[in-house]
Amino acid sequence: MKFYAILAGAAAIAISGACHAETVLKASHQFPGGKGDVRDDMVQLVAKEAKDANIGLSIQVYPGASLFKPNDQWNATANGQLDITLLPLDYASGKAPVFSATLMPGLIRNQDRAKRINDSQFMKDMRAEIEKRGVIVLSDAWFAGGLASKGGCILKPSEMKGRKIRAAGPTFAAMWQAAGASIVSPPSNEIYNAFQTGVIDGTDTSLSTFASMRLYEQADCLTEPGKNALWFMYQPMLMSKKSFNKLTKEQQAVLLKAGKDAQKLFEDRADKINDDAVKAFKDHNAKVVTLDDADYQAWLDIAKKTSWAEFAKQVPNGQKLIDEALAVK
Repeated sequence: MKFYAILAGAAAIAISGACHAETVLKASHQFPGGKGDVRDDMVQLVAKEAKDANIGLSIQVYPGASLFKPNDQWNATANGQLDITLLPLDYASGKAPVFSATLMPGLIRNQDRAKRINDSQFMKDMRAEIEKRGVIVLSDAWFAGGLASKGGCILKPSEMKGRKIRAAGPTFAAMWQAAGASIVSPPSNEIYNAFQTGVIDGTDTSLSTFASMRLYEQADCLTEPGKNALWFMYQPMLMSKKSFNKLTKEQQAVLLKAGKDAQKLFEDRADKINDDAVKAFKDHNAKVVTLDDADYQAWLDIAKKTSWAEFAKQVPNGQKLIDEALAVK
């Protein structure tokens, strides 16, 4: 009898252990880890809140493209191979051209409007497009960006002629090209070397990336966002629906709350991120300029004929999405 009692006790322990087995999720992003990049901080915050909740859930974070290459993260998340990522959504526009709306010249314009657009019909429609492809949004984040250049500032479209520009996505590539630039496409983690070796003499990207990749060491001018920002990019934290649906309701609730907390972390820091990046350029003796209303409008006129027109033509409801974004005041 003692023998059977021991077996029963061991079985009970095994069952209890199985009930409390830890679920480990993998989170991947391309940004520097442990160096103050807010995108890594956002993912680390979600990992910390999941651990602190003591609900049998932990998240292993792989920064710096150490688990997946930047352009592979969307597919890995959509098919459940990767649980969580934070990425520029436009990276997936090759798979879903509708995502190009999240890196469209002139749609956002400034950081305050970026906050307001998260509650708009435009963003409801974008999140629906994301979810229909097997991914859910944990955090919304719109990053301000600009144009860094070597060999003089770029304010007017005429000053783009003859330039070798690295564009973050097809919408900006179309606008820069229409203004006379040649488009070169090194991945984001090679921009510094591309500047250094003369492969490019200009790039558009987020101020966070300008700072974390120390591009102020290579460029001698920054066209900052200011009140007339052409460049804003949606870089959400995303989760695989397959992974999310495997979790308990309690675990799901913790992750959703953590995602909102990470979004607030970004929004609280956004202005300082922009200011710190601009300061870094100035500290390295780079010139910092801002588009005035006339120059902004000149670029917008080109965008309407290129990026906007192409998007409206090629994407179902493309014009509707542009109109929804512009309707946000």
